[in-house]
Amino acid sequence: MSRYFHLAFTESVRRVQQERGSAEAMERMLGGDTGESDRLGADEAAFIAARDGFYLASVSADGWPYVQFRGGPPGFVHVLDSGTLAYLEVRGNRQYITTGNIRSDDRVSLFFMDYPHRLRLKIFGRAELHSPGDHPELHDRLADIRTPGQLEQLTVIRVEGISWNCHKHITPRYSEAELAGALRPVRERIERLEEENRALRAQLEQRE
Repeated sequence: MSRYFHLAFTESVRRVQQERGSAEAMERMLGGDTGESDRLGADEAAFIAARDGFYLASVSADGWPYVQFRGGPPGFVHVLDSGTLAYLEVRGNRQYITTGNIRSDDRVSLFFMDYPHRLRLKIFGRAELHSPGDHPELHDRLADIRTPGQLEQLTVIRVEGISWNCHKHITPRYSEAELAGALRPVRERIERLEEENRALRAQLEQRE
């Protein structure tokens, strides 16, 4: 996974690591750079398929970073192969900041978060934006699981580097669906206790 850190650890970053005493530890993370992109394996594909959203960072033509959230049903981001992600882009607030940024600089960064298990997958990539009509086969593949809404474009991410980040400082959070599953045994127990309570009340009323 050294490709990610070769992209992230710029000369300026390395100077800070030297200043603050982490340069030697970070050197081990660099390893031997082959110059090739990191690959998405089975673990990464399964992790991405389970996510219902991710954070997408781009850079404006003036150099300002911009972060946007992309959401949809689990699996709306498709792993096409070991180096490619894609999803259908639907209409949002119509500001088109990310789209405009990508047209001037195709470099993007993606954060996929699993808050309950405190896991984070970071991806560097290059984004391509396509009209759905220009790639009907890809459109049909991505439409199998997609975000509801008016379709505007196909977004394809060519992966340059990936990194599984440490769990430190990730606060566990749970979606409504995740909470429903976790609370199901509690709700079932409450329902049984309420039924027992009703039965006991009925017995007491009969004795009176």
